[in-house]
Amino acid sequence: MPLADILGHERIVEVLRRSLRTGKTAHSYLFEGVPGCGRKKTALALIQALFCTSAADDACGVCPSCRKVAGGSHPDITLIAPLPDKRDISIDQLRELQRVLSLRPYEAPRKACIIEPAERMSVNAANSLLKTLEEPPGDALMILLTENAGMLLPTIRSRCQLIRFAPLPPEHVMTLLERSGISAGTASLLAPMSGGSMQRAIELDNEALAEKREAVLARLGQMNIKRIATVFDAAEALSGNRDETLELLDLLISFYRDALHLAAGSAEIVNRTVRPAIEAIAGRTPLPRTLELLEAICETRRAVQRNANPKLALDHLFMDIAAA
Repeated sequence: MPLADILGHERIVEVLRRSLRTGKTAHSYLFEGVPGCGRKKTALALIQALFCTSAADDACGVCPSCRKVAGGSHPDITLIAPLPDKRDISIDQLRELQRVLSLRPYEAPRKACIIEPAERMSVNAANSLLKTLEEPPGDALMILLTENAGMLLPTIRSRCQLIRFAPLPPEHVMTLLERSGISAGTASLLAPMSGGSMQRAIELDNEALAEKREAVLARLGQMNIKRIATVFDAAEALSGNRDETLELLDLLISFYRDALHLAAGSAEIVNRTVRPAIEAIAGRTPLPRTLELLEAICETRRAVQRNANPKLALDHLFMDIAAA
């Protein structure tokens, strides 16, 4: 995939294409972002552009080199990930990578590697990589993919050019899902829950998600601060383990973001198939209060990510929502 076809990261694409035009690409990159947001596609697109025999600042997509990169068969690209029976990337894998990078390229002007997820390198493995990152043999290109750069050793971060990938906007996830053959109705259901990740969108259970969306909207309509039991009942019914609660909070974020758009006069929303319910939320909540609730939901999500008790976090959040 050429860089020009990367959707949702236009600023990053332009930075990379400018570096290709000027011949000033870095030796080592650190691509940070949620899995499925396009980090790996962009990494492969950058390598494809560097290896292309026909174009200057992007891949042509049709030359033999481009076709090999796209097909995953280029001999000068090495992909490093934890072995199937291991949690971490081992020092032996990194030593073998260093050996491979020290060899002359088979076809391309330089060798390239992608390490994913970089935060899963053992401490010994990460330390062994430091000199290679600083001075890659044979002008090799090294791209590390991580969900959180803060989980890497500072010495690793300091040797790489950090590029942060934002989660894909729901409308871009919808477009990509539809391009992959998923119906518009299903795409509109999955996109708000994806967290900006195509990987997550594809993994979601469509039928279960539709049922959960209906259940959440029903509970939101029933909650009343004057009948406090409705608040605690909703939290009890909708809370689950950490991942399930994060999924619920993603759904709430999508509802209140859509409600904010409607309250501000925009007709474009993501949850189009349940528009009447979103209109009801917008109708009973003034715009400034909708903004406050959206921030409260986002803060609750951050708290749950930091291991806050899901049930207690939802109790507090739902009381805030019920009092709106």
